[in-house]
Amino acid sequence: MENSTTNRSHQNITIYTEANPNPNSMKFMLSFMLLQGGESYDFPSIEEAAVSPLAKELFGFEEVERVFYMSNFITITKKEGSSDWMEIIPKFKEFLTQYFEAEKPIFEDVAETIVESADSEAVKKIKGVLEEYIAPAVETDGGAIKFHSFDEETGVVKVLLQGACSGCPSSTFTLKMSIENLLKKMVPQVTEVVAEGV
Repeated sequence: MENSTTNRSHQNITIYTEANPNPNSMKFMLSFMLLQGGESYDFPSIEEAAVSPLAKELFGFEEVERVFYMSNFITITKKEGSSDWMEIIPKFKEFLTQYFEAEKPIFEDVAETIVESADSEAVKKIKGVLEEYIAPAVETDGGAIKFHSFDEETGVVKVLLQGACSGCPSSTFTLKMSIENLLKKMVPQVTEVVAEGV
């Protein structure tokens, strides 16, 4: 896992927020790239944040339920019923600004080995549609969609919804009406799209 946070030290750090369809999530936009090349990391619990000192510290705030990183933003999902965003945004902005100004690490230095099996033609097409047509729109809303698996016999595609999309009230509707329809149209083998682990 690379610590891809170059060029932070000699600039003023600016952070602004963007709301997204999930009322419990807020997108914190950064004035620098946090991760390169479409990488994303989702931390649904403090246990899974063990590899990231930044995520672990964010889980130290009582309101935080989930943390997600991608390109130049961090999506924080707050617990249901916790303080209103207008009350807590300033403390998150202040924390993040101080964290990055101190040049603290985003990740522990750990090597990660990913072994990928050869994809079938259908899987290649599905991944292509997800990356080209669907992922950019989902990223705009502070989340990410990742290919999980495809059952060649049943035609069921499983995807992972991360960041603001996880637990968002409108994500199921979007998954069925937009994503499933598009994949069925562009990859005829697809019969259904379901979210894994939501």
